[in-house]
Amino acid sequence: MKHKILCTDGFAEAGLTELKKSASLDVVFERSLSHEDLIKKVPSFDGLIVRSASTVSRDVIEAGKNLKIVVRAGVGTDNIDIGAATKHGVLVANAPAGNATSAAELTFAMILSLARWIPQAASSMAEGEWEKKKFQGVELAGKTVGIIGLGRIGRAVAKRAIAFNMNIVGFDPFISREQLESLGVEHLPKEDIFKKADFITFHTPLTDETKNMVTLDELKTMKKTAYLVNCARGGIINEHDLAVALKEGLIAGAALDVFTKEPYKEEIFRKLENCITTPHLGASTHDAQEAVAIEAALVVTKFFDEGLSINALNKLSN
Repeated sequence: MKHKILCTDGFAEAGLTELKKSASLDVVFERSLSHEDLIKKVPSFDGLIVRSASTVSRDVIEAGKNLKIVVRAGVGTDNIDIGAATKHGVLVANAPAGNATSAAELTFAMILSLARWIPQAASSMAEGEWEKKKFQGVELAGKTVGIIGLGRIGRAVAKRAIAFNMNIVGFDPFISREQLESLGVEHLPKEDIFKKADFITFHTPLTDETKNMVTLDELKTMKKTAYLVNCARGGIINEHDLAVALKEGLIAGAALDVFTKEPYKEEIFRKLENCITTPHLGASTHDAQEAVAIEAALVVTKFFDEGLSINALNKLSN
């Protein structure tokens, strides 16, 4: 009997093709499912692949009486109740490698945009204005970038910063000082990074430890000429406190691709000239979507065909 796999959220065709190579899988693709429809459909499936639009909550897990694995086609799994999955014997995995380049490139695009105020200058030109002095920027060469979280994406950002002749300081509790130094990154405690860096970028998951990592207390320690970039997860930076810091000139600017609640509909940052916002574009390239889809598909096929748990994020009792 074949294992039924449900793929949602615009899962890329390349991933579906990879899944269909396995003779043991029966693949169903639903481009868009409401939460209620997901609960109705999931009982008949053995595996579920989602992106960020689907919430695999406790009620979805409990409804999935045949569910054995849930795979996030991407990195972040804050839309999956891993605790509930573990309790019900469901493996949770992700596809962390596929979007690293796209996320790192967007991060650096944000850094460059802040340094030269590119979006604001383009908008000004569209309004028929010519304001060279208003948009005077800074060079990246010789500046210090602080990277908090040096997994695949953080390391990719570090490589790009080296190419721009930047000094790099970083913090990651899971990587040794020696490993960081081998990457050309000076290890510093987080509090020292806030004080020293000209640009700070975050590349961590959203956990109890990283939620509200940046509040007004941290922002007050930063240089007034410094910039923040968050292309990781909303909630890492306290949005209210960041807005206060931007309005009061405690820091020079910020660029945000992620928000606590998405889609982001508030006006807190929209009217701030020193804040650049984008609609969670980190993995939004054709290349990244194909790569994460193929990686997620391989996780599923290896699980059902070979009994292997690749990229597992929880441990199940035997």
